[in-house]
Amino acid sequence: MLIKGKISVLDFLKTIKYDLIAITVFSVMVWFISTRHYFASLVIPLPLNAIVGTAISLLLAFRTGQAYDRWWEARIVWGAIVNDSRTLIRQLKTFLPREEEQAVRIFLERQVIWNYALSESLRVLPFSVDVRKYLDAHHITDTNVPNALLLSHGLQLKGLAEDGKLTEFRQVQLDSTLTKLCDSMGRCERIKNTVFPVSYSALIHFLIYLFTLLLPFSLDDTYPFVKALLTAGIPTIFIIIERTAILMQDPFENGPMDTPMTNISRNIEFVLRQQVGDDVEKPAPVDPDFYYVL
Repeated sequence: MLIKGKISVLDFLKTIKYDLIAITVFSVMVWFISTRHYFASLVIPLPLNAIVGTAISLLLAFRTGQAYDRWWEARIVWGAIVNDSRTLIRQLKTFLPREEEQAVRIFLERQVIWNYALSESLRVLPFSVDVRKYLDAHHITDTNVPNALLLSHGLQLKGLAEDGKLTEFRQVQLDSTLTKLCDSMGRCERIKNTVFPVSYSALIHFLIYLFTLLLPFSLDDTYPFVKALLTAGIPTIFIIIERTAILMQDPFENGPMDTPMTNISRNIEFVLRQQVGDDVEKPAPVDPDFYYVL
């Protein structure tokens, strides 16, 4: 996630460099062809370009809005994970007898690992050392590790209820919290696995290149440099807007515009350990040289 007040323009340009090169080369070629004597007299009414430009603007507005909705939903889901993780440990602390403090710590460790495992699974990254150690120690080999950890939560609750440590009502309350965590995990997986329609991007690209093709034939030839600049500059703005939407629409791709799941997981761990009375230090702030957090 980008940090307020800081952004690397150079990194953004590197991300969209191939799009910029393609549209710039195409624009210059079209402008050059439009100046040749075979096409110099060809004039395309400016309102026609205005119609195409308006269509592109509407499509880009919809694309950007939908991309932002996906990005914002991902952040809302992880906000819910923060709340439900706190709720789970609070309920265990207040529902279980004092002598079951060790059981609470088992839940805590598993929940901490669940947060890290979910974030790393969504980013399709190898599990971190702590997660790997926990999985090996508890012989968890399931393909969907976060789901297996939630199942372990549920089985431990079942055991506590069977031993008379939890009333039926309290077990239902705790199971409801686990259900919310499972729902959040499912929403993350839906966002991750739902591909934005490729045909939509193809349509926008087609219209941008059509607009670029028509534009030089609608501009005055009195100032060739200004004409060339507009021919390349206006389509470039469209390309930048579209590329920004593409970067936002996938919030779990381990990039600068990602949901900061690792950072959120560290903060959750800090809060949960404080809830059980551990003396822990607050996570160190992000290096000021970075312009984003993951």
